[in-house]
Amino acid sequence: MAETKIEWTDKTWNPVTGCTKQSDGCAHCYAEVMARRLKAMGQKKYINGFQLTIHEDDLDEPYKWKGSHNVFVCSMADIFHKDVPFEFIDKVMDVIRDTPQHRYQILTKRAERMEEYFKNRKVPNNAWLGVTVENKKTKYRVNHLSMIDARIHFLSCEPLLEDIGELNLENIQWIIVGGESGFLARPMKEEWILSIREQASQHNIPFFFKQWGTWGQDGTKRNKKANGKLLQGKIIQQMPEIKTIATD
Repeated sequence: MAETKIEWTDKTWNPVTGCTKQSDGCAHCYAEVMARRLKAMGQKKYINGFQLTIHEDDLDEPYKWKGSHNVFVCSMADIFHKDVPFEFIDKVMDVIRDTPQHRYQILTKRAERMEEYFKNRKVPNNAWLGVTVENKKTKYRVNHLSMIDARIHFLSCEPLLEDIGELNLENIQWIIVGGESGFLARPMKEEWILSIREQASQHNIPFFFKQWGTWGQDGTKRNKKANGKLLQGKIIQQMPEIKTIATD
């Protein structure tokens, strides 16, 4: 378990670390940079750097947590990577079911494999399933996500790389938007964000604007903290309604 500065969650859980690039949003992967830094610092968990690694010993972490948390699963990996066996994903899902006091946010760029996995498996009641949609080419992921029977389906449009046009939001319960950070970050335009926000509003979907990133609203490159997270002068960070849920 790790505390996190990611605004839409409060814990991370990484029974898998490492990944390979999948689409345009992966070009400047923050997790890859962090994994290499942690390896250089001598952290045992990251001895393999950003090479995909399964950590069986970390499966029991959620049993030790007190209280109730939003948990980002595999913030340093993609649990639906082709090299993560379904048998191991089964173990992760078993832990999620066993700890219904937490809400587990599972985000992937491999929507097809996620749909394949859940074709003959039930999604835990406390698991939120999401896909990254960073540009027009990746909108197809929404269709795969929508085919899965889950309580919460969400989209992460981060880094938002272009105007992605109309989205299929018929079975979506949450949308996150954010700009890219880092020296090589690509800029994001306000009209792209507002287009998604308007669509979310039309469908009564909670909308969460995370940050501008390295490029500000005015098109100036600066520290992401200086650019902040105001959208039209307001902080808009809505979350899905959290209800008490029964165990499976």
